[in-house]
Amino acid sequence: MIVVAGEALIDLVPQGAGALVGLQPALGGGPYNTAVALGRLGSPTAFCSRVSSDAFGEALLNGLREAGVDVSSVQRGAEPTTLAVASIDADGSASYSFYVEGTADRLFTAPAQLPDETKAVSFGTCSLVLEPGASAYEELMRTAAAQGVFTTLDPNIRAGLIPDADAYRARFKSWLPSVALLKLSEEDALWLGGTPREWLASGPAAVVITQGGDGLTAFTRDGSAHSVPGEEVEVVDTIGAGDTVNAALLHGLAARDALSPAALADLGPEGWTDLLRFAARAAAITCSRAGAEPPYASELSA
Repeated sequence: MIVVAGEALIDLVPQGAGALVGLQPALGGGPYNTAVALGRLGSPTAFCSRVSSDAFGEALLNGLREAGVDVSSVQRGAEPTTLAVASIDADGSASYSFYVEGTADRLFTAPAQLPDETKAVSFGTCSLVLEPGASAYEELMRTAAAQGVFTTLDPNIRAGLIPDADAYRARFKSWLPSVALLKLSEEDALWLGGTPREWLASGPAAVVITQGGDGLTAFTRDGSAHSVPGEEVEVVDTIGAGDTVNAALLHGLAARDALSPAALADLGPEGWTDLLRFAARAAAITCSRAGAEPPYASELSA
């Protein structure tokens, strides 16, 4: 079982150009997208979050169920669902503004225990910024790591939600001893101001950097770097691409029985290249269609 912990929200995606263009609601949130992608790939997956009991919240849970994701660990609340208004650039890149005050997901409380058979827990995005939920997710991360559970982190920086950048950077560094696999975008790395080698020295067994159309690179503690190019595709938008990479990495590692720091060290050049190519292909499929629509296993095995 892979557990994904973090927010579920509604993306409002523009359906054309202009400030007053119509907005299409879409299921989203970095952790939510990761859970759906894992479910579609066929990995046993559970979602750990707090979701509104409003109509958007019901739609979010239905999306998880349709992907085969276990929602028994999802907390519910009467507060509204978080909204993220997307802006799509000419190259398909997405940026967001958020409506988060008083919403359900930020009132998450850490569960007493993880689901049975949990092998890995994935964290990231807004859930590690917005209090009081951020501290609860942080508690869950540290507890899981202390219990020997494989942990992954994708900070997926949303700078507009971070009131004190320096405090967040310090907090990010404090998480690293509890992280086995750190995945982040080139833009996130620049914003955080560190390097893969510095982060590896603080705890993770591997760091994966996504570089958009230029591909992915994995850095490991032995000083190695393994890179693959991006898959050529006609980009509709990049919504959910990084989340798909998270899911593909976890799914691929689980398939290799490599959800441990020691197993990451033993992957070797061929293992890392195969894993990164799989992730690049999965992300390319997501980029080829509107919104966060990660691929099914059948689309990657064809």
